Amino acid sequence: MRIVLLGAPGSGKGTQAKQLVERYGIPQISTGDLLRAAVAAGTELGLKAKAAMDQGQLVSDDIVLGMIRERLAQDDAHKGYILDGFPRNLTQADALDAMLAELDQSLQAAVLLDVPFDDLLKRLTGRRSAPGSGMIYNIYTNPPKVEGVCDVSGEPLVHRSDDTEETVGKRLKVFEEQTAPLVEFYRKQGKLHVIDGTREIAEITQDFRTLLDTL
Repeated sequence: MRIVLLGAPGSGKGTQAKQLVERYGIPQISTGDLLRAAVAAGTELGLKAKAAMDQGQLVSDDIVLGMIRERLAQDDAHKGYILDGFPRNLTQADALDAMLAELDQSLQAAVLLDVPFDDLLKRLTGRRSAPGSGMIYNIYTNPPKVEGVCDVSGEPLVHRSDDTEETVGKRLKVFEEQTAPLVEFYRKQGKLHVIDGTREIAEITQDFRTLLDTL
């Protein structure tokens, strides 16, 4: 089972990825996690990535693809994997396809967890967290019993500075601009599957299972 998971910030992609990892016993491969691990371990690719980041540059696609190639060679990825956070654009999608074809591990599906822009905005701008207890609330969809106070610890809830409507709106616009061409790219390949992400978590999980059990 080799899939790319597409979904905007706030779409619930992380929640679903965790369920898939547990059910199918395959790793979720996040490029952000790979970068952090390679830099911390001081690998050859990690040192190259750190040098780029230290100069304020983006880590090149070649370095990221090299990290993905190394990760796919590990034992736990032999049964399949969930790619999360890569590709982000058409150039990366083409390069990924070429590398996977070389490894004889072509993608089987690209799954888009689809949530409308306005819903995403509410989910992200409504987030409130309690640092002490680790609880996360949403003033629109999952409010605390007492406004501004954690149900578990009684501590004041925190609204992250990057969860303002302006900042979130910009992040979502960038995602839409980057992802729209990718959606069409995988649709033309006959690999795109769209799942409605506006419903209950259990319903979404069941849709994922129904789809992936047929791959």
